[in-house]
Amino acid sequence: MSQFAPAVLRTLETRDRAGIKSLRDYSQIRSLPEVWPLAAERYGESLALHDPHNSPQATLTYRQLATAIATFATGLQSLGVAPRSAVALFADNSHRWLIADQGIMTAGCLDAVRSAQADGEELRYIAEHSGSTVLVVQDLKLWQRLQGRLKGLPFQLGVVLSDELPPVDAPFKMVNFFQLMELGQQGSLKPVPQQPSDLATLIYTSGTTGKPKGVMISHQNLLHQIQTLGAVVQPAVGDRVLGLLPTWHTFGRTAEYFLYSQGCTQTYTNIRTIKADFKAVKPHFMVGVPRLWESIYEGVQKQFREQPASKQRLINTLMWFSTKYVQNRRTAHSLSLDHPNAAPLRCFGSRLLSWGFLPGHLLGEKLVYSKVREATGGCVKALVSGGGSLARHLDLFFEIINVPVLVGYGLTETAPVLSARRQWRNLRGASGQPIPGTELRIVDPETHTPLPLGQKGLVMARGPQVMTGYYKNPEATAKALDPEGWFDTGDLGWLTRDANIVLTGRAKDTIVLTNGENIEPQPIEDACVRSAYVDQIMLVGQDQRSLGALIVPNLDALEKWAASQGLRLDLTGSESSDQAVTLTDDRIQKLFRTELNQQVKDRPGYRPDDRIGPFRLILEPFSIENGLLTQTLKIRRPVVQERYRDMIDGMFA
Repeated sequence: MSQFAPAVLRTLETRDRAGIKSLRDYSQIRSLPEVWPLAAERYGESLALHDPHNSPQATLTYRQLATAIATFATGLQSLGVAPRSAVALFADNSHRWLIADQGIMTAGCLDAVRSAQADGEELRYIAEHSGSTVLVVQDLKLWQRLQGRLKGLPFQLGVVLSDELPPVDAPFKMVNFFQLMELGQQGSLKPVPQQPSDLATLIYTSGTTGKPKGVMISHQNLLHQIQTLGAVVQPAVGDRVLGLLPTWHTFGRTAEYFLYSQGCTQTYTNIRTIKADFKAVKPHFMVGVPRLWESIYEGVQKQFREQPASKQRLINTLMWFSTKYVQNRRTAHSLSLDHPNAAPLRCFGSRLLSWGFLPGHLLGEKLVYSKVREATGGCVKALVSGGGSLARHLDLFFEIINVPVLVGYGLTETAPVLSARRQWRNLRGASGQPIPGTELRIVDPETHTPLPLGQKGLVMARGPQVMTGYYKNPEATAKALDPEGWFDTGDLGWLTRDANIVLTGRAKDTIVLTNGENIEPQPIEDACVRSAYVDQIMLVGQDQRSLGALIVPNLDALEKWAASQGLRLDLTGSESSDQAVTLTDDRIQKLFRTELNQQVKDRPGYRPDDRIGPFRLILEPFSIENGLLTQTLKIRRPVVQERYRDMIDGMFA
């Protein structure tokens, strides 16, 4: 961060120190397991977690949570698990996942983690590559799916996190959760001294192509996050949190560690129950990915579309006033990426204009926005977003309804947070300023020569949260980390004068057209999903004359459009009448052509090469289940391209 003006650095550091100082201090501990006895001492009978949707359900205080973690660790030790052993932990969100994860570390071991829903061959690879001698699985269903693949692996012990009776025909000793905890209660924990540099966990990358890489995360990496995320949010003891992200993934996992360290109460939710849980829990904080906020936005837009025509016109008018109010207020306070260095006269003029649009915005608040906030429980202090850039229309929407969204940036390899917006400097469109101890710089993608502020290039990062390397993969480590400790993120972006990072795409996602133009697909895709008729979209067009697109349409909105035209949407192609239209019908195609052209042209920074040429509508959504989305809901671009290779080739034929 040395390229920034001293005044910028002083302001950032002063504000960050003030935020961190207001939190409970963990600066003296040396390993992550030391958090839990301290939390038990500080928060005692305060409620730590509520897990209402798993079986069994659970409600634990901080003292009970710390006891359960220590008991799990003691149970492992009593069964002969030695310190420094690698443990394969394959399970999904629950209180028992947390107890197992931290019990493993408390016993002095490291865990190699992955979802219970992952492909069986991938789980075998992780178990083998990590050298795990202990296997912890979510339930017997997963064990039965894996047992045929585990032959030849050096497992000495297995743990089933459910209360089901362990299999009697396993080739090694197996116990269930209850049995392990019972053993732990009969023994006493043998403390295992651990250093900050010791390996805490292996987190395997998604593996969109080739074998997944094991990211080595140390205790220091994780502790840095706990000790510095107070610069971003300052939770109070007892603040309510909804937990949805995969706890085995670095973003959801680190957020959970931090929020528990501050005495929050977390309720585990899932995609099926989240709508009801928002209203029941009334959370103060939630951590999520852009797709989650997109789904909330889409739900609200659907409700708007179901209103009578007169009410829709009123809502659209109020939203227009609020959009103008917000845009001018941003410019007035130098919080607009469209006018990053606005002159004083322009700022003053924008302030006057914002006052002019304020009455319309306040009317919208009274009639519409306050009711929309009720869907999130009405108590949100901040939604924290990561795992990708937040589309501008989502940033605008949440700002209008007065639900603060703090966007952060990071990767699995950085444990994960590198930067985040602050409440006092929430620059929409950016991914925030570096968190304490973190350096970001922009370099030329080819030569790695540092570039000046404002110029787009490859994002490099350095700090205490950067991984120690890829497990058993020195070649990949050398490619990602240079001798000075700078990590190649693979992301493209630029830095503002006040140290905000603005991401523009992934270097490996860049689409190069035949005219030599480089196109970053993500911003264009973000613009297109503003259309009510576009649910998901992925751009294609490498080595073509123009961009193309695969589009998953919003069938609900499309059916309503068809009805408004006196038509009936036919998804099977079996009907034959003037009123039945299929996705290939000229009228449907014209609708999408108009929508794509409008959304792309309305995007800030539009260039003619951004225009989308051929497109195809597909009915199968991109999802985790069909392998087209990662567990953090990012499109697996190479997988989608391979799945639809013939369609893409035909599109450009």
